[in-house]
Amino acid sequence: MAFDLSGVILAIIIGTLAAIVYSLRILVLLERRIARVDVNIERIASRIMQEEIRIEKEEEKIEHLLKRRKK
Repeated sequence: MAFDLSGVILAIIIGTLAAIVYSLRILVLLERRIARVDVNIERIASRIMQEEIRIEKEEEKIEHLLKRRKK
């Protein structure tokens, strides 16, 4: 009886450890995926900033031309 109980307890402990290891593996994979998403968001933000700078320069040109035209 004591042998059967210790076997069950050992199986529970091993199963719990396996679940913990599996959960850690999933967390590592999710962390990597989130890191890739962050990198892509940074790239998109950088492109948007470049585009905004280009638009602002174009607006300045247009405003300058309009001021010259009014004079």
